[in-house]
Amino acid sequence: MLAVSLLGRYLLRSGLQRPGIRRRTVSTAQSVRCDKPQPADMSRGRGHITRVLCVAEKNDTAKGISEIISSGRSRRREGLSKFNKIYEYEYHLFGQNVTVTMTSVCGHLLGIEFKAPFQKWHSCNPVLLFDAEVEKYCPDNMIQIKRTLEKEARQCQALIIWTDCDREGENIGFEIIDVCKAVKPNLQVFRAKFSEITPNSIRRACETLTEPDTNISDAVDVRQELDLRIGAAFTRFQTLRLQKIFPESLANQLISYGSCQFPTLGFVVERFKAIQAFIPETFYKIKVLHEVEGDSVEFSWKRNRLFNHTACLVLYQICMEDPIATVTSVTSKPKSKWRPLPLDTVELEKLASRKLRINAKETMKIAEKLYTQGFISYPRTETNIFPATLDLSPLVEQQTHSQVWGTFAQRVLDQPGGPNPRQGKNSDQAHPPIHPTKFNNTLQGNEGRVYEFIVRHFLACVSQDAVGQETVVDIDIAQEKFSASGLMIIARNYLDVYPYDRWSTKVIPVYEQGSQFQPSAVEMVDGQTSPPQLLTEADLISLMEKHGIGTDATHADHIETIKSRMYVGLTDDQRFLPGELGMGLVEGYNSMGYEMSKPNLRAEFEADLKQVSEGRKDKWSVLQHHIQKYKAVFIESVRKAKKLDEALSPYLGAAQEITEAEEQDMEIPLPVRKCPNCGRDMVLKKKREGNSKFLSCVGYPACKTAVWFPDTVLDVSRDYSVCPTCQPHPVHMLKLKFRRGTLPPMMPLEFVGCIGGCDETLRVVLDLKYLRAGGEGGGGEDPRPPAPRPHRPEPPRSNPQPSLPPPVPSWAPQPRPPPGGSNISADPDSDVIVCNCGQDALLLTVRKDGPNQGRQFYKCNGGSCNFFLWADQPSQQGPPQSRGPPLPLPRTSQPPRPSLGFRNGGGRGQEEGAGGHGDQRMCNCNEVAVTRTVQKDGPNKGRMFHTCGKLRDQQCGFFQWADENVPPPGGFGGAFNGGGDGGKRGRTIMGDAAANKPPAAKKPRSCGICHLPGHTRVTCPQR
Repeated sequence: MLAVSLLGRYLLRSGLQRPGIRRRTVSTAQSVRCDKPQPADMSRGRGHITRVLCVAEKNDTAKGISEIISSGRSRRREGLSKFNKIYEYEYHLFGQNVTVTMTSVCGHLLGIEFKAPFQKWHSCNPVLLFDAEVEKYCPDNMIQIKRTLEKEARQCQALIIWTDCDREGENIGFEIIDVCKAVKPNLQVFRAKFSEITPNSIRRACETLTEPDTNISDAVDVRQELDLRIGAAFTRFQTLRLQKIFPESLANQLISYGSCQFPTLGFVVERFKAIQAFIPETFYKIKVLHEVEGDSVEFSWKRNRLFNHTACLVLYQICMEDPIATVTSVTSKPKSKWRPLPLDTVELEKLASRKLRINAKETMKIAEKLYTQGFISYPRTETNIFPATLDLSPLVEQQTHSQVWGTFAQRVLDQPGGPNPRQGKNSDQAHPPIHPTKFNNTLQGNEGRVYEFIVRHFLACVSQDAVGQETVVDIDIAQEKFSASGLMIIARNYLDVYPYDRWSTKVIPVYEQGSQFQPSAVEMVDGQTSPPQLLTEADLISLMEKHGIGTDATHADHIETIKSRMYVGLTDDQRFLPGELGMGLVEGYNSMGYEMSKPNLRAEFEADLKQVSEGRKDKWSVLQHHIQKYKAVFIESVRKAKKLDEALSPYLGAAQEITEAEEQDMEIPLPVRKCPNCGRDMVLKKKREGNSKFLSCVGYPACKTAVWFPDTVLDVSRDYSVCPTCQPHPVHMLKLKFRRGTLPPMMPLEFVGCIGGCDETLRVVLDLKYLRAGGEGGGGEDPRPPAPRPHRPEPPRSNPQPSLPPPVPSWAPQPRPPPGGSNISADPDSDVIVCNCGQDALLLTVRKDGPNQGRQFYKCNGGSCNFFLWADQPSQQGPPQSRGPPLPLPRTSQPPRPSLGFRNGGGRGQEEGAGGHGDQRMCNCNEVAVTRTVQKDGPNKGRMFHTCGKLRDQQCGFFQWADENVPPPGGFGGAFNGGGDGGKRGRTIMGDAAANKPPAAKKPRSCGICHLPGHTRVTCPQR
């Protein structure tokens, strides 16, 4: 029976998991996302709409839209947030007159964060953040805005989202929908699509209301959640570690990590290291000069340059032998300088940085303000193609009022065909290129400069290319070819309004083909190759766009982050120079084998996000795929953390010497299980004295629940396997290593076991009192699932099973004995010991060092049934047992789990006969119960109890303390339920003659080795 139980445990822990028990990660959108409105929803009930709530992304946008729709007749009132006003007006919508309430938010209304147990830096191992539960919440500074929306939504029948028409705007829209539908579930929801705050655009949006796009919002949810998990895990890991390793340099510094900011830093470091590694080379070339009437012309060598000095010298000497130049050809051809492409976000950031010397962050901030004021179209766009439906003439005509470029704008209107934009190749199908929507000549400072640049770029784009005539002259000197060119500009065209491009006339004399002349000079000159320059902001944005790092809307934010974290700095000419910390971080992570500073990981993620936004990929599969990928990188990074220390040492000084104990303290332990008392994680910790460990609740000192492993346990560590039985899930198994000689010979010294309560052996060996209410180290309910209690005495059962199959320790399972078999000869007068196979057992002697050395024991002669019995084990009354007396029953209503019956420091009770008391106590099997004495140290040591006398795996579960439920003098007949510790039901049959007898005298304690009273096995002279 015991073998069957062990086999069952083994199969469970080998992978036969219970269905339905698995850990789930709750994502933000899953908990708060409302269903996407269906087309039927948009038309149903429109006749009942009398009041409409409109919500914009910013207050300025709400104000501008209200002024347009109401024709300046809107009424303003205060909301609960002083920064977000409410505008009311009447408008003809849905085929009827309705009252419109327009208000706004301030960007994202909701944030995403880990649930409370994971928010503090020391609350858990950072690796757990990849699987920890997250939730959306409303930040404190958004509470009043949220309350305003809830208050207004209750009075309205429809909601129109007027947020920006990009990914972030769509996600903000769904946050507004979630908040409003929480208080009014039947609210109808619509989406207004617009690209500029102009009367035509806004009224067209009102006439073409559509549905919010769930796919676009989902892409933002995925990005937010992954960025939170990656950023929090890596930031906590490297900050906590490096602050301790380099306390003088990084004592109070946050060392952040982001999956976009780190590749951005990588570009800067890579360029800097390329400059450091650059080795200049000397080159040589020949140049020819010709001066005619004060004008000097330089002819360049067709070979360009040579790196071999001798070869160049030979060719130079040949030229000098007969330095007469012959004109071999004179060609003249038209040449054009192309006007710029329509302006998208990336080009705006790059050109503003290069031409205006305004950084990308400031440029986008100004552009956003100009957009909300109605001066330009939406500034976050990937489109550089003007749609055919957009009439450009009115936009150009507005600019004719300017004193500066008004004349040029009129020229554009008068040119054949009118405005004729040069078209690019990109379109996001959402917004047109950036262009002016209203004339203004009162803007000052950088706002005025950015607005002027956008206007000039737009006018240049819709005008004509500059036209010129280029002349190329080729000459020959001793069969070496040289060339010079001149340029004559015929029509400047767009250059008249676009001073940011330069195209100059280059005058050369008139040459005729076949003519010869004597050069003024023929020189051999040398030079050196030069290294690449440090990156400018425009260069960095170009690299980010090329490799797919971030989006056009986030490039500036990522660059600003690495600057604020002091990972990079700026030179006097505004080029990026990596700091010492930035250099060390990139080198450290790259040395681990994962090139985390390279754009590959993030670029793949951005590509997947695009497919999610287009509905071609599922958000959950993309999220889990990338979480697991970054989690694997994180685990490897933690394992190789010393490479990070080594990489930073040359920049920050010698690493702080830390002891092995401090190294372990820096490694935040992984949770083993939930505390049965407070529900928080329990982790393995090292004792202050010695090398032993204990299991402690992270809630200490508020919660003092702990498991102190005895000295017999040499080492204990967390295993990755999870017990399929114990609750609350997951309960991780522990790898245990015991001291030699403390376990029976048939048990290995190292095995994997569960301390969740399902393993009866470990419950007793480790004294897991924390599983019992009122036990030492804190209370808590038994985490095992309870079994139904019997309502009446049941007929005898051969092997009662618990409600859930128990896990199995890692030692091998034992075969089940034959039915009805016994471990000892059935003949009480026979001295022959018979094993479970029915054969005579073999007598052997323990030879291994330990307390049992020299002791004799019986085992199966054939080795097939794993029978075991000590030869000096005393004869016992009641049914004999081969593996010693069973363990005391745990205090639980669950039927006992079978366990290996081995002694551990005298922790078992000794059997005593049930007879000789003048009464007979019967177990649930209707057989005489046996009496035993608790030998294990504790409050019940020496206390006697009654239990079933059968083999451990055949017992009926009866238990009763010998000193409880004793009838009062005078006695009474009949049976009653035993009030045992585990609440087991039993029957006691008492004779009238024995009713008034005092309790039997307590049997003196005897040694477990020599069986003589007066001492224990610990002090036995035969040990």
